[in-house]
Amino acid sequence: MRKIFIIYLFVALAINLFAQQKPLRYVLEKKNDNISNDVTQSSNTIEKILFQDNVVWLATSKGLSKSTDNGTSWTNYYNVPEFGTESVSSIGYANGVIWAATWHFQFELGSNVPVGTGIKYSTNQGQTWNKIPQPVDDPGDSSIVYGINKIRALPVTVPEQNFIYDMAFTNNTIWIATFSGGLRKSTDMGQTWKRVVLPPDNLNSIKPTDTLHFSLQVQSGKFGQESYLNHRVFSILTIDDNTIYVGTSGGINKSTDSGVSWIKFNHTNQTNPISGNFILSLEKNDYDNSIWAGTWKADGSTEYWGVSSSNDGGQNWKTYLADERVMDFGFKYFGNPGNYISADILVATQSGCYRSSNNGSTWIAAPEIIDDNKNVSLTTKHFRSVKVKHNQDNSTDIWLGTLNGLAKLKETTGFWSGNWKIFLASEKLASVNDTYAFPNPFSPDEESIRIKYSIFQSANVTIRIFDFGMNLVKTLIQNVNKNINSENFELWNGRDESGKIVPNGVYFYRIDIGGSKPLYGKIMVMM
Repeated sequence: MRKIFIIYLFVALAINLFAQQKPLRYVLEKKNDNISNDVTQSSNTIEKILFQDNVVWLATSKGLSKSTDNGTSWTNYYNVPEFGTESVSSIGYANGVIWAATWHFQFELGSNVPVGTGIKYSTNQGQTWNKIPQPVDDPGDSSIVYGINKIRALPVTVPEQNFIYDMAFTNNTIWIATFSGGLRKSTDMGQTWKRVVLPPDNLNSIKPTDTLHFSLQVQSGKFGQESYLNHRVFSILTIDDNTIYVGTSGGINKSTDSGVSWIKFNHTNQTNPISGNFILSLEKNDYDNSIWAGTWKADGSTEYWGVSSSNDGGQNWKTYLADERVMDFGFKYFGNPGNYISADILVATQSGCYRSSNNGSTWIAAPEIIDDNKNVSLTTKHFRSVKVKHNQDNSTDIWLGTLNGLAKLKETTGFWSGNWKIFLASEKLASVNDTYAFPNPFSPDEESIRIKYSIFQSANVTIRIFDFGMNLVKTLIQNVNKNINSENFELWNGRDESGKIVPNGVYFYRIDIGGSKPLYGKIMVMM
């Protein structure tokens, strides 16, 4: 029996597929009068990073964020009419247009279900936006003509379980990867969409002249109990107008005729295969034109999580970083565009960010990331995204998105060497008597929680954690002298005095600042 996809809400709005976390772990034109201009991005959960000329765009759990000054200030599209309180799962840029796919969780039948809410695009750098509804089928869309075949297709008529993981572009065409909606494309700026036929699980290739007998459906339905993992799409890479790679939960599909014919690469149909069939990310290394894939274990007993790369267009693959759950890739190029002499490969995973300067032979993890000016550190090793920005002054910035903050390394000399800056989104305290903790809830096996408070005069500070019965769990600091500061942070890693991770549940913290009235806050631990 095929494994069933179970999707649920967990601390960082991650999605669990095959018991594995998947990121996120969608016609209006109106002036953005309420858009906020802030010193930080709107959220600490950074799903995607995109560079468009000198603009940095972020897809986050609290909408879209933009910076035009390399992170000094941010424009946040959250709680505004165009975006509301939607999360952004994917962003893209092509031909002067910025695109953002949105979604949210909806509670149905006792569980949280992801709901795609469409795509928003702007032709003027985010000053105004157009809204496209989530692509769905009409109930009668039960067949697709493919070459000499008329293929049955299960209509996807609702946005539930149907949201956009990735997007890519060819000439006048936008391609989107959706879970239950499969692979779709639009040639009219998203006004209409066409479903794209990929090979079923039992075929390694399809072309229009083949005689085919299968249904296009990601789950069992009115056409029978068959469902195809290769019709569940998660990643897209377009090389040019003809060559397209599509990652599914059944392998990597390649087309060299603009998405008409396809050949499939998976863990069992090649001599030198990918590590696993669930393809979460696809990127191209412009230095040597190699293809890099985050290849996760799907349902095969010999599959494993890791990185897979190919230098011959997918005919053969090498694998690296076994057992790492890969989320994203970045490349630091040396030389000039069109004439690169080498490239470092960076890989964001759920347990760290790794880097190789010798095409994968060896990997070095990023060090503990501490802001060089504020002495604030990242409290998670769960990286969601990594991208490298090559600046006009020939300097290089490495941007890292995590479950609990955004980081930038202005690399000067050496490996992982330079000036680190951490961007933390946090609400301003209402007064000196205010405190809160974030992210909340939090998962101790992936991150720490920050307790924020202010000091209005120099004093000794003690912070303690208690369980629901007000039993002491952990003393974070005791009688530590603190100077006046409107923003103080202390970390709790979710462990008790003996070093053990505490059970799931509600905890309380108490802050004693000199002889002032104690401050209290609540923390929820969820594993």
